[in-house]
Amino acid sequence: MSHIRIRRTHALTPKHARAAAEKMSARLAEAFDMQFEWEGEVLRFQRSGVDGQLILGHKDVVIDAQLGFLLAMMKSKIERSIHENLDEIFGEAKKAKPGKAARKKK
Repeated sequence: MSHIRIRRTHALTPKHARAAAEKMSARLAEAFDMQFEWEGEVLRFQRSGVDGQLILGHKDVVIDAQLGFLLAMMKSKIERSIHENLDEIFGEAKKAKPGKAARKKK
């Protein structure tokens, strides 16, 4: 078995972090045919050859996944997809927030 563990910090409210996690799960479900289910603040995912979870913290998100033998050969592609989605989806809030300088100019 191969293991993937990715941690990212975020500055989202719990409501927005959950929405971001759901958006990410929808994309990964489409790309990798996974099933997702919430258990509190943990989004569990599964498909043949993959078992894992996305854990939402107040300031971070952690993806922890075990890949079976066949999907272990696709580990780099799966990791790349997770990184891209985390950067895009959880990074959207950073792009939307104006910096202190922008607020002072008003």
